[in-house]
Amino acid sequence: MPAVETVMHWPIDLDNPALTLALALAAGMAAQAFARHLRLPGIVLLLGTGVLLGPDVLAVVRPALLGDLLPMLIGFAVAVILFEGGMNLQIKRLRRSARSIRRLITLGALVTWSGGTLAAYGLMGWSWRLSALFGSLVIVTGPTVVNPLLRRLRVESRVATILEAEGVLIDAIGAITAVVALEVAVTPQGAAHGAGELLLRLAFGSALGAVFGLLLGGLLRLHRLIPEGLENTLILSLVLALFQASDAVLEESGIVAVTLAGLVVGHVKSRALSELMEFKEQLTTLLIGLLFVLLAADVRLSQLGELGWRGWATVAALMLVVRPAGVLLSTAGSTLTGRQKLFLSWMAPRGIVAAAVASLFAQRLADQEGAEASQLRALVFLVIAVTVLVQGLSGGWLAQLLGLRRPSNSGYVILGASTIGLKLGAFLRSPEHEVVFLDSNPNACHRAERAGFRVLYGNALSEGLLARAQPDSRAGCIAATTNEEVNLLFARHAREDHNAQRLWVALRRDGPAMPQKVLDHLDARVLFGVPRGLDQWSLRLDKGEATVETWRASRPTSFGEPPDRGEQDPRNLVLPLGYRRGGTARLVDERGNLREGDLLTVVIAERRRAAAEELLRDRGFTPEPPGRAAPALS
Repeated sequence: MPAVETVMHWPIDLDNPALTLALALAAGMAAQAFARHLRLPGIVLLLGTGVLLGPDVLAVVRPALLGDLLPMLIGFAVAVILFEGGMNLQIKRLRRSARSIRRLITLGALVTWSGGTLAAYGLMGWSWRLSALFGSLVIVTGPTVVNPLLRRLRVESRVATILEAEGVLIDAIGAITAVVALEVAVTPQGAAHGAGELLLRLAFGSALGAVFGLLLGGLLRLHRLIPEGLENTLILSLVLALFQASDAVLEESGIVAVTLAGLVVGHVKSRALSELMEFKEQLTTLLIGLLFVLLAADVRLSQLGELGWRGWATVAALMLVVRPAGVLLSTAGSTLTGRQKLFLSWMAPRGIVAAAVASLFAQRLADQEGAEASQLRALVFLVIAVTVLVQGLSGGWLAQLLGLRRPSNSGYVILGASTIGLKLGAFLRSPEHEVVFLDSNPNACHRAERAGFRVLYGNALSEGLLARAQPDSRAGCIAATTNEEVNLLFARHAREDHNAQRLWVALRRDGPAMPQKVLDHLDARVLFGVPRGLDQWSLRLDKGEATVETWRASRPTSFGEPPDRGEQDPRNLVLPLGYRRGGTARLVDERGNLREGDLLTVVIAERRRAAAEELLRDRGFTPEPPGRAAPALS
């Protein structure tokens, strides 16, 4: 076992690879949990934790003990991280900014490579070969850093989509570019050969990943083919096999293969996909914590100190010159505003792929480049630390200054893309209010997407999915499924874990007594005012047995319900979706009273139209002429 230089002595034997691995796992998860409480980028605490526990300070995490196991861990972790990132990419959202994204990951990558090379050559005084390797390493940004930052900053949708897509796609392109650059540097065969190798790896990895993704999607869609409970672990094992098999044919093509496979699987809706996405998200969090702690501990502080002012100047050149140049060239002629381009120019934090590939390079170049190989890795880690810390902490301020933060109290999150849920979404949607649906039913998700809504597919009770909907900044969260227990769990999760401001919960018409204590604890409101049979109303709309209409309040009134009257029960006659006051859409609940002039949007049961109209007139409503009614909720 290799010896490890330490500066502290402990009463137990820490020269144990298994103990180093276990401590890194525990420390990585603890750091991320603490960062979430502090609302800081997790990578900031992860890097600090790695340095603190590493050989330079406490010397309890000793990566050198892992030997050849560390590169293997890095490869497996990167495969899982990029597969999960691919699953979260939504093609429909990408199309809105396809040109800018495509140019950022091609032209922008080329500008970053060239600029990084020139900066390292001119400021660090390295050889062209080593400088080119550094330029290739800093191409990547990384979804593991970008996505948590965007959730915290609440940037407008278009800018967030571009940064998310760039982070996932550039990882694969950047990693392959770096490996090809390393091969050309170690065994020079000409730039043309290197370009050919790059294109070959991209084409092979893309084709293999697409085919494999379709096979995985088919496995998930075939009921009972995979025994229940084994879907997640089977898919994980197949993804790791894909990664290694692709690499065995063409080195580093596995990165592209798993990214494309994840993208395909994420768009093949199936009963098991939501559980798979949740499982991969949790596994990704675990692996990110492990790797950042290990890799940060493996970089010595003396190596960072040796970089001196030249290292800091190189990082500044990347942030202030190279990145803006790449963004401006890539977005030239696009419909992006100057403010959006400025924000994109500032936000380019590097992540785990840059750190992982840099560590692999340092090991391979150690014999040829000596001390400069360690400096290469140290400079990449300095880029990671500075970009994440500076851009992560200043991004919110810059977005606010540029007017790019999505305003608080804006938009709605709706759990349940049923027919009634879609009617609610259509009623609430406006230029100022985006409506986001959460659902685990693939057919419901497709229908909501066809209606033009943003849809997050998966388990809405999972930490990651609800966090992506950003409930803390929304005007409200609406639980509108037919399952009362799920609605209450969702409301609790949104309030207690995500600080949702306003909650509406749909309750069953035929369920137990209203859980008033739970509603009071959550300060939640009863959607539609009283418990309703939403499945019945959705079925009526699907069969054309109900109509959406608008009625005007002719006097102050409410929609409180009288006692049950059997077939003439008001809940069987009319479903109040909401009302408009001065152009503002509001939901009907047990707390609200309508004023004269308010426009009420209701669903009327056609078979009992006469009784429904009589009920509405008794409550002080008059039918609004079709030409003056609210827009149709189709």
